[in-house]
This record gives sequence, C-alpha cells and structure tokens, in this order.
Amino acid sequence: MTVYSKIIGTGSYLPAQRVTNADLAAQLAAKGIETSDEWIVTRSGIQARHYAAADECASDLAVKAANKALEAAGLSAEEIDLIIVATSTPDFYGNFPSTACIVQHKLGIRNNGAAFDVAAVCSGFVYALSTADAFIKAGNARNVLVIGTEVFSRILDFNDRGTCVLFGDGAGAVVMSSSSEPGVLAVKLHADGSHGDILCGPTNPTSAAISGQKFLYMDGQAVFKLAVTVLEKVANEALEHAKMPASDIDWLIPHQANIRIMNGTAKKLGLALEKMVVTVNEHGNTSAASIPLALDQAVRDGRIKSGQNILMEGVGGGFTWGAVLARM
Repeated sequence: MTVYSKIIGTGSYLPAQRVTNADLAAQLAAKGIETSDEWIVTRSGIQARHYAAADECASDLAVKAANKALEAAGLSAEEIDLIIVATSTPDFYGNFPSTACIVQHKLGIRNNGAAFDVAAVCSGFVYALSTADAFIKAGNARNVLVIGTEVFSRILDFNDRGTCVLFGDGAGAVVMSSSSEPGVLAVKLHADGSHGDILCGPTNPTSAAISGQKFLYMDGQAVFKLAVTVLEKVANEALEHAKMPASDIDWLIPHQANIRIMNGTAKKLGLALEKMVVTVNEHGNTSAASIPLALDQAVRDGRIKSGQNILMEGVGGGFTWGAVLARM
C-alpha cells in the first residue's frame, strides 16, 4: 500500500504584546527616526506585529502552537515520533541543544523518536514540511510535529526603520501523519548561496566575542526582485510535478512578508487575490512561523476545508525558496 503524508491538525500562537504601527512610530520618534502608519502600510501591508515577553523563548511559543495542533489532530504528545522545528532564532546561540529537543522536553516526550531543527529562515517551514513528508513516506515516522517559531524582535536594529518595522514574533505548527489518501502532492526546494549577503542575521562569534554585524541585515530592493521571480517559478514547478493547473488551487498561502510580493505572485499565477490567505497585516514577517500562522487562521475560521488544495511557498535568507502543494 502506498503511504502518503497528510496534515491532520494545525495550531498557532502570537505573543500577548501587540505593537501597532503607531506604537512603533512613537518609539522610533523618540530616537529621532521618522516613520508612520501610512509609510509602513504602503510599503509592506503591515499594520501590527507581536513581540515575545522577556521570559519567552522560541521554544515557549512553539509549545503553545504545538499543543493547539495536537488538540486539533486528536493526538497526545506521546504519539509524536518526530519533531522538526524551523527557526532562525533558537533558544541557544549555536543551536545546541536544538530548539526541537527543548520543545520535546517541554511537551513531556522522552526518548520517542527524533527531534531536530531546520535553518532556512523564511523558507524554513516549507523545508521542514518537506522533510516530514519524506520521513513519513519512507516509513521512518508516523506522526510528525512540524513547527515554525521565531523571536525576531531579539535581532532587530531599532535604529533602522527599513527592517525593524517589518518583523514580529510568533509560532505555527502542524501535525503530519501517514495516510492512505494523498496529502502532500508535490515538493520543490531550492537554494543559492551566492545571494546570501542580501539577507542575513548577526555575524558568527569569534573566540573572544561577537564581531561585526550585530543585527539582521536586509537589502530590501534586492530581496524584493529575487523573491517575485523565484516564487512564481517554484510554484509552477510544484504544479507541474503534480500535473495540476493553477486553477485547481483553492488557497495560496505564501510567506507573509510583504503584501506587494504576495499580490504579485498571485497575479502571476493567475489566481484571484481572494484565493490568497493574508495575515501579514496583523503579525508582520514572522519568518518560518508565517506560513503555519496563516494556515491555522484560515483552517480555524472555516475558509480552508477538507479536500481543498493549498499551495504554500516561501523565500528567505540563504538564499532559500520552496513550495509545497498539499490536499487538506
């Protein structure tokens, strides 16, 4: 019997502290930096973002999203035999122990399968989802918890309005299980390290201390140009692999980074904007958490229904990009 992987539960979590554009503009004005709600919305579509509390780490956000996904799936934590966490802001610098192992412990799971992190920045959830799909189809896992979780507020330069207004914190999770019915229909992943300098995090530590760049850096124009090109291409690759026309997509769930990039991708695929799930306005760019956050919201508000086809795609630092076509 052919084994497939299928998403059977979703969950998400946003930290309690909600920061509107007006809040952020006032904070920046105190430093002599000018911005406004209109300036931010016009360029990104973002109206607010959430910041983790001082005592909240990526694993804390992940556990809250994971518990909701487990509840939706009707599974207990002990039934999970693989945890994959996509994050660029792990609990520990150097990423050991991995955030996935910390999540496993906080969920009360002991010695039941593997747990590891995936680092592909804003494409991280798509990379993690495809990895879970491969594990399940190979018979190496039955129930997989896939989580995207970020606390990007910790690596933002609040003297740079070009980046600090764009990012927020949050987590999203799905439970993927083996199924006799097709779930994941196609996966396409890419990377090109030659573009690594246009979007990157803090510099690695030297033997003495962190040297060089201390915050996230982004060349906005270069990222925009590359993103609109690769997202259309990878989406069409996934559709071609599944032998499915774009018209059969019920919902497009792109990485929630910039409404202009998202709208551009939908139009190039010939999809009505009404078929695209948009949550960037409420939480900004939450990197690896953005796709599962949007997915969970659309599932819980009833837009996404069983049997529908969804296309999830992301692009991020590395440079990485990818798409997963799935049937719910």
